[in-house]
Amino acid sequence: MKDDWSLSFEFWKKASPMRRRIITIILIFAVVMILSSLATLTPMDEQTAKETYNDVNQTVSTLSANNALVPFIFGDNFMITLLMFVPFIGPILGFIILYNSGAVVGAEGIALGFPHALSPLLVVLNPIGWLEFTAYSTAIAGSIWLSARILQGKARHELANTAKFISVCAVILFVGAVIEASLPLV
Repeated sequence: MKDDWSLSFEFWKKASPMRRRIITIILIFAVVMILSSLATLTPMDEQTAKETYNDVNQTVSTLSANNALVPFIFGDNFMITLLMFVPFIGPILGFIILYNSGAVVGAEGIALGFPHALSPLLVVLNPIGWLEFTAYSTAIAGSIWLSARILQGKARHELANTAKFISVCAVILFVGAVIEASLPLV
């Protein structure tokens, strides 16, 4: 009789490469949501929160007035995503960036008078965030897969998969940028 670990490993071994990638992305998505949600609870005084909120709002207002909001949002998120695709260090950079982003969301919540204990809801209930987190999770998973293939000496084939996933992320982030830019400023 096989133990539970070998059964789990058998499931993984029998899964297609695409199914394994999707499972990896889903697992990383859960970690990304948890990390970003918990980061919103980062302790911050009201003064710092308001300064952070005002800085973000000023940037958004300026870009919006110059019809540059969509390219800025897309470009910023796409560059972050590309960093997350970097083999070996991409996931580390990604989790640092996601923690900082969550802290900024928490600051915005404090500045708007949202109960700090409920700040994780600002991440969980944000559909644009879900699009961005899907791209980020795909990038982190892509980095992990590419790193593993480099260690196995099979990087060439994995680079083609990475290019496909970068393209998918670009489309997701562009759609997210268009939607985000169309929303009224808070």
